[in-house]
Amino acid sequence: MDRPSEQSPPSGFRARLHTVIFEADTPAGKAFDIALLWAIVFSVVAVMLESVAQVRTGYGSWLHTAEWVFTVLFALEYVLRLIAVRQPLHYARSFFGIVDLMALLPSFLSVLFPGAQTLLVIRVLRLLRVFRILKLGHLLGQAEVLLTALRASRPKIIVFLGTVLSIDVIMGAVMYLVEGEEHGFDSIPRSMYWAIVTMTTVGFGDITPKTVLGQFLASILMVMGYGIIAVPTGIVSVELAAATRPPLNTQACPGCGAQGHDLDARHCKRCGTALDWTPSRPTG
Repeated sequence: MDRPSEQSPPSGFRARLHTVIFEADTPAGKAFDIALLWAIVFSVVAVMLESVAQVRTGYGSWLHTAEWVFTVLFALEYVLRLIAVRQPLHYARSFFGIVDLMALLPSFLSVLFPGAQTLLVIRVLRLLRVFRILKLGHLLGQAEVLLTALRASRPKIIVFLGTVLSIDVIMGAVMYLVEGEEHGFDSIPRSMYWAIVTMTTVGFGDITPKTVLGQFLASILMVMGYGIIAVPTGIVSVELAAATRPPLNTQACPGCGAQGHDLDARHCKRCGTALDWTPSRPTG
């Protein structure tokens, strides 16, 4: 028996409610999802406008009221989602369940911590449901490929970041010694901050070397920065290529010993010998 989930609703009213809220294949379900997406867009826009001083001065009360109206509507929608599914706790712990809940909390936190309503922009994550509404679910498979590549790149990226951090520590200490406090390098941590900004080619300009030796070292660090920027891109690109490459068979060809054949290969790609792990094609 299949395990109940949000995709296997109970019967009766909850089943009809599930169809409207979770399915976009019916007119009612599609209308609900489109209305929900517009409500999310308007609520995020309202939060953004409230951060503009001129708009807040003239329309602050209206925007605050709109914020709470949207919050109440989204809270009601969240409760209806929990009612519609067979296992409410399962949905509440899912990705969208957590996002739905986090989209509500900032409004209530703003009662205790003024300004917390700014975090309501997290509601923009709920727009990911547009993939289901517009029948773009196949794009989620590409997102999984990207996540697989990022996970595979993690050890290399950690080593890379460790190397960069080591260079920043060394250069920060050297610049603290060369430039000194009179030129703004008043501590090794502050000098490390300068090294990070310089290596990443950001160059805020709030701290700059004044001595010839310091400028020479800064030039070296800048050139290193340009070379280093390409490293993580290359690492992720290789893993992306590996993630999208079809799996290969690890067995060797009985004729020439070549490896790396496709899983559905019937003959060796080098010598043409029939491969033992797949049946040979019948000869005419």
